[in-house]
Amino acid sequence: MNARNALTLAKVTATILVTVVAIAVLTSWPIQPPTSTVVDETAGVGAESAAAAGEAAWAAEDWAVFEEKVRFADERGLADMELGEAIVRLAESFIGTTYEPGTLEVPGPERLVINFRELDCVTLVETVLALTRFVREGRAEALADPRAAQARYEANLMALRYRGGLLDGYASRLHYFSEWLADNESRGLLRVVTGELDPSADPEPARFMSEHPGAYRQLANPGVLEAITAIEERLDEGPDRLYVPQDRIAQVTDRIRNGDVIAATSTVAGLDVAHTGFAVWRDGALHLLHAPLVGRSVEISARPLSDRILSIDSQDGIMVARPVEPPR
Repeated sequence: MNARNALTLAKVTATILVTVVAIAVLTSWPIQPPTSTVVDETAGVGAESAAAAGEAAWAAEDWAVFEEKVRFADERGLADMELGEAIVRLAESFIGTTYEPGTLEVPGPERLVINFRELDCVTLVETVLALTRFVREGRAEALADPRAAQARYEANLMALRYRGGLLDGYASRLHYFSEWLADNESRGLLRVVTGELDPSADPEPARFMSEHPGAYRQLANPGVLEAITAIEERLDEGPDRLYVPQDRIAQVTDRIRNGDVIAATSTVAGLDVAHTGFAVWRDGALHLLHAPLVGRSVEISARPLSDRILSIDSQDGIMVARPVEPPR
């Protein structure tokens, strides 16, 4: 076997291993015990929440963390700070929080999950952005009315997590993070800036969920599987999925700001994004504040972002989005 064939075989083997690991992680996600706060699935943005309607309020542990974070933000003036810096400060306050995969996979139908005590990489991003928006809109005095404060935060979180900001079953959740970015941009919650960073187009179709239905208990329902498949087809027909290849990240880091949302693109077939977090500048280098692997906790990456992506076989580039200031 010549060197070129050996290299090709090694790459194919690595890709297969990455796919196997991804499926193994997804299928091993434990069902979250009912310690998270869940909100009735019929509520939508601007709708009365379960808490406001007099139904079950948040778990005491979730309210305690929420109250702590809001008071932390108020004491440090995050409501009046530059938005990206405020996001970083709030995200840093979650450093040490337990990483837990599948935090949204509670038993029963799709519901809004509130969990400040355990985070995965996507719920870290959603939680910090929803909290930042709450702080910028209402400050700590909103805590005087816990149920109204809960309803306000729930609306912010639902706006980020579900297509069009409306919860309508499992398929309405923004499962593919590239769609999460596009949907939130369409409603003015952030601006995708990948196109300004010398990007390339990723031609691979999004097919991971429909091709691995066994990794998602909800896809046992044929109607849900059909809905997810239709979403994948629509995404494939849409605009090019742009990303910054890993060998160009170092060249564009000076255009990435504190608090930008970073999505690490995936080498796994059919999967658009492998990991998410926030851009954080430290000592002149761009790092990733994120919720990493199982058994660890929220942290700032030891390596600069470009070095980190280059060192991980399952990731090959980034997408970048900049949160938008909420109306005052």
